[in-house]
Amino acid sequence: MAELGDSSISASAAPYTSLPFPPVTKQHILNCSYHSWHPRYRKITPKARLIPLTAPFLSYLRADGIVLPDDDASPPRDWSDDDSGIFSSTENPDAAEESEDEDPSAEWRDVHAQIKNTIEELGGKVVPKLNWSAPKDATWINANSMECRTPSDVYLLLKSSDFVTHDLEHAFDDTEEASTADGADKAQADPEIPYHLVLRKHFLLNPSLEFRCFVRRRNIVAISQRDLNHFDFLFSLSDTFRSRITSFFNENLRDTFPDESFVFDVYIPPPHDKVWLVDINPWAQRTDPLLFSWLELLTMDGPDSDKWVQKQKAQEAKEAANVVSIPIAPESTASSASTQALDHDDNASEASTVTPSDSEDDDVDEEIWTPEIRLVKKDDPEAYSFATPQYSAHKLPRDVVDASRGGEGAMREFAEKWKEVLAKAERDDQEASSDSDGDD
Repeated sequence: MAELGDSSISASAAPYTSLPFPPVTKQHILNCSYHSWHPRYRKITPKARLIPLTAPFLSYLRADGIVLPDDDASPPRDWSDDDSGIFSSTENPDAAEESEDEDPSAEWRDVHAQIKNTIEELGGKVVPKLNWSAPKDATWINANSMECRTPSDVYLLLKSSDFVTHDLEHAFDDTEEASTADGADKAQADPEIPYHLVLRKHFLLNPSLEFRCFVRRRNIVAISQRDLNHFDFLFSLSDTFRSRITSFFNENLRDTFPDESFVFDVYIPPPHDKVWLVDINPWAQRTDPLLFSWLELLTMDGPDSDKWVQKQKAQEAKEAANVVSIPIAPESTASSASTQALDHDDNASEASTVTPSDSEDDDVDEEIWTPEIRLVKKDDPEAYSFATPQYSAHKLPRDVVDASRGGEGAMREFAEKWKEVLAKAERDDQEASSDSDGDD
């Protein structure tokens, strides 16, 4: 794979047969984990709490099937408000005794208690995520919402998400070390990941004001709108957003994040004078480039590219050449020089303001580099993407999609039917097992 040079990037390179990413290391992935960077940037992030996860809880997340612990201690749920926890709100009476004996949280009661207490501490509504990913692909099972009010809501989203599974099973895929080792060596080489559950205080977020920022060699090279719908008002504010983001980056992230290349997400709520850090992602192909392509981001002009490095050197040389040395007059001629200055006061005043004309022209022509901010235009193919299912790589059954579009009543009806299907499948398995024992 082609690699970026240490000192510069050329946009006029020969056609690539693969994306010219620098090597992605496991340490870079760990540096982008929420638990790693959040303590450093806590004051500029939305309110959140991190809960260290134990081995039994991680085993529960990795296990097949969705079995939710009893939430008797939780506040009563208002079905008219939402459909969260649809699989855990009512229990099958026939399985009540069995469920008591098979409490899935028996081995991680401390984690369960921390989650419950944290939800209460953060106002009763939270949004969950793991080290790198939020379960946005699983909102179909939670009334199309990331909002969680009980621990079971959190478990339901985590266990239904392919994004979370990727965090658990494939965090170091495509890293430099993983690409050169077989399975056994890889297991030994992978550093232990301190998994954390992130619970962020729920607040009404305007998706049109989220932006993804691409940092290459400690310089922002591009800014992209995150929500792929057209919002006309963004265009008149684009310079404001670019200025706010650039200042925020220079003051908070540029010299403090361990890696020189990374991607970060921000939220700029009205009146657009405060920037919040939402997430940090790896400078790697696994991160969605949104309105850009990774080839663009890797090869576009920037403060670290050949063009701008050469321009900066030329500017520095020009400034050095324009320095004027003013000799100090000898003491013997000081009186004469003073008399001449008095005789030609007007001329002296005029001469003192004279500067080389070519220097003025060069200053006017001096170009200041700014990152491109890319927004969805009204006629862009990406506009109005709500017509296409988000996360289309994670296909859902047609019944689920139809139910999610039908509102809360349809989701509740679907949940009941789904439970019946699961109960029937379980009975069939038990009958098959009994028949097999009888034949033996």
